[in-house]
Amino acid sequence: MHLSNQKASRGFLASVDRNLATSAAVIAAGVAGVASFATPQSAQAVIVYSGPVNINIPSTTAGIYLNLATGVFATTPGGAPGWDINPWGSTSWNVWANNAAGPTDGVIMNYTTGSSATLVDNVPTGTIVDNSWSYSRTNSVETTGATAFAPGNNNYVGIRFLNEGTGVVDFGWVHFSLTNLTAGQPQSVIDYAYENTGAPIAVGNTGGTTPEPASLGLLAVGALGLLKRRGR
Repeated sequence: MHLSNQKASRGFLASVDRNLATSAAVIAAGVAGVASFATPQSAQAVIVYSGPVNINIPSTTAGIYLNLATGVFATTPGGAPGWDINPWGSTSWNVWANNAAGPTDGVIMNYTTGSSATLVDNVPTGTIVDNSWSYSRTNSVETTGATAFAPGNNNYVGIRFLNEGTGVVDFGWVHFSLTNLTAGQPQSVIDYAYENTGAPIAVGNTGGTTPEPASLGLLAVGALGLLKRRGR
C-alpha cells in the first residue's frame, strides 16, 4: 500500500512538472509574440494616444503650435515644424489648423447641433471624426448653443491633418481645459489622439491597452523558477 502511494505521488508530481513546462513554453511564446507585435510597424499601429500632456496655451495672439505626430510644440510656427493645430487668443478663443499644409487640414465646424456652420465646434465625445464633416482652417470657436466651448475640461475638437511622417491624411481629436472664453489662464491642451492609417476615430478614444512584454516575461520567469525549485 505504501509503495502504491509513492507511485501515485511520483505520477502526480511528474504531471505537475509537465504542466509547468508547458505553461512556461506557452508564456515564453506569448512574450515573443507580443514583443514582435510591439515593434513599431505602420501596418499594425492604429490609434496613437499622447497620454496626459497638459501643454499650457499662452493668452497671446500666438498661443501654441502643436505637431500631433511628433508631439513638438512651441509659441512660434518655426519652433514646431509641420504643426497641425494652433489654439490661441488674447481676448477671445480661437482654434486654427495649419493653412500652409494643404487643403485637407482643419477642425470640425459644422457639427449637427452647432449654432453656426462656420465657427469651430466643441464636439461631444464619441463623435466619429471623418470626411463627413466640414473643416475650418482659421476661425474662432462657438460661444453659444449646444457645441459652445465652456469653462472646464469638457472641450474637444475633431481634426483632420496631414501626417508628414506617413504622408497620410489622419483624423484625430484634441482635448482642452479652459478657464473661460476670453483666453483667461490657466488653459491647456490636456491630451490628444489620432488614427495613423487614415481611418475615422471617435472623439475620446485612446485606443485601449495591451499586455506589456515585461509583464508577460515575469510570468515566464516565475513558471521556470517553479520548475527549477521542483528539480532541487
